[in-house]
Amino acid sequence: MTKNYKKIISILGHDIPLGTSKEINFNIAKLHTATSIEVPVIIERSKKPGPTILFTAGIHGDEINGVDIVRQIIAKNINKPKRGTIICMPILNVFGFLNSSRSFPDGRDLNRVFPGYANGSLASRVANRLMTDIIPDVDLVIDFHTGGASRFNAAQIRIGKDKPQLETLASVFGAPFTLYSNIIGKSFRNACYQLDKPILLFEGGKSFFVDDTISKIGIEGIKRILNHFDMLNAKKKVSPPKEPTVFVDESKWVRAKHSGMFKSKISINTKVKVNDVLGQITDPYGKEHYEVKSKIDGYIINVNEASLVYQGDALFHITTKLKG
Repeated sequence: MTKNYKKIISILGHDIPLGTSKEINFNIAKLHTATSIEVPVIIERSKKPGPTILFTAGIHGDEINGVDIVRQIIAKNINKPKRGTIICMPILNVFGFLNSSRSFPDGRDLNRVFPGYANGSLASRVANRLMTDIIPDVDLVIDFHTGGASRFNAAQIRIGKDKPQLETLASVFGAPFTLYSNIIGKSFRNACYQLDKPILLFEGGKSFFVDDTISKIGIEGIKRILNHFDMLNAKKKVSPPKEPTVFVDESKWVRAKHSGMFKSKISINTKVKVNDVLGQITDPYGKEHYEVKSKIDGYIINVNEASLVYQGDALFHITTKLKG
């Protein structure tokens, strides 16, 4: 990010000079009642030039743990930089957030319509406006997500392979794990890559739930990133991660061989070995009992917390190959 940084940036048509604090409404649509739906974009610019970092969450309306992380960054004034610019968008999919839904009212997944079209579907229009009116002046994006329903993700950063800059930033962030994951077409991450905009995707926790430990990992990671770019306010303390991030090349799901009542016996982040008992599946009548065992050595990076499972359901996600 060594470059001549702009004294004035343009966000949603507003010119914002150095030393400015501004909240702009990202007006995307109206409800059927004609009530406007606006997404606040919170911008803090230091008087000193530096990088522009965008923190986003809630691209899926049911993934509220990321919303909590960005909310705390604002509430604790971590978003007031020593130099450069910090932009916070805690809820990208406000429709889904209001309706406790992953998708937009048009049924589309916002994270599958990027870069969008100005005259496309509702979700497509939102994606297009984000990419054309906010992203151009951004130097780094950190986008916060969670696991799906009942599937609790270990705190992790996801990046594409052969991205040395992102590997360095993932190490700085210091989540327990960094996964090399494929870049999905029409995703926000893919659209940023196409514009050569570095992006870290954070995953942690599960949908419809806020886990304090996951939030703390996210907040501490943000502080380390800001400190790395000499942007962290001098009043804020930063500490190194307890352990270096584990880079994961490959992973595998352990699936249920039987339907029934499920209980996990292993914690997230745990390192397991072949034949370790991970959980149990029983029937409701006390006649059948099945142990779920690991067939591989690795770390547990996702646990299904559902009480009832069907044969074939994904129960545990385990690392199978680490970098190096």
